[in-house]
Amino acid sequence: MNNTEWQLRAPVNLVSRRAILHWTLSALVGWVVVLGGQGIHLLVNDDPPAWARTVAIVSVVVAVAHVLVMPRWRYAVHRWETNPDAVFTRSGWINQEWRLAPVSRIQTVDTARGPLQQLLKLATVTVTTASAAGPVKIENLDASVAARLTDELVSTTQATPGDAT
Repeated sequence: MNNTEWQLRAPVNLVSRRAILHWTLSALVGWVVVLGGQGIHLLVNDDPPAWARTVAIVSVVVAVAHVLVMPRWRYAVHRWETNPDAVFTRSGWINQEWRLAPVSRIQTVDTARGPLQQLLKLATVTVTTASAAGPVKIENLDASVAARLTDELVSTTQATPGDAT
């Protein structure tokens, strides 16, 4: 398969559906910190300024929109695919990134699972190449899919001629 075929279509595989919950919970944690700080500021001041109340209200509206929209949007965007020649990903939500990593350039394949990913049985596969753009990451795969993909990529990489530079 040549690179132009890869560039003309989105990768076919979606990440795990549980990725929506992972992104939702991660966003909630961040917003609890921000809104909690704002709430403390409002509570410790007997007469908080109007701007502080306005900022808090706007923050709540943005937080609700972010928590409801972002995870589903990311799920719709995040895709991945591999073949004997390349690893291809699309990720992001506002800024979307398409990455193509030739198998002959792969240096390492790693799997990582943060605490929340472990709880949700998810994993991230990181494919490191000699690219200045950094590694290609496939986030929030089912842990079993990530393990199979890692094994497959390692086998394919070992069988592919190239110097990975």
